[in-house]
Amino acid sequence: MGLTYNTYLNSTKIFGCKNCKTHLADFDEIVSRNFRGQHGKAFLFNTVVNIKQADAMERNMTTGRHVVRDIICKQCNETVGWKYDKAYEQTEKYKEGKYILESELLCTVT
Repeated sequence: MGLTYNTYLNSTKIFGCKNCKTHLADFDEIVSRNFRGQHGKAFLFNTVVNIKQADAMERNMTTGRHVVRDIICKQCNETVGWKYDKAYEQTEKYKEGKYILESELLCTVT
């Protein structure tokens, strides 16, 4: 299959995988800080790097039914959050194509 290369972000604040410190997201890409995940506080991001995506599945969440897929750190295979593929509620459509990263699963990389 060949080698895979990580993307390295250049910013003043970078979130990385807590397990292996691989760069995942730029602080400036946060859309909202008002989310909750399985492990507590979570952030909604426009873009995330260095991830693999699991198969899409429907989930009933506190804000309604969504089609989501888990996102996994491509370096250490830890699940770090999920991606919204589809929202059925009109008021939740803004989440489509965006990513949730759970704060408990992140670290700040310098």
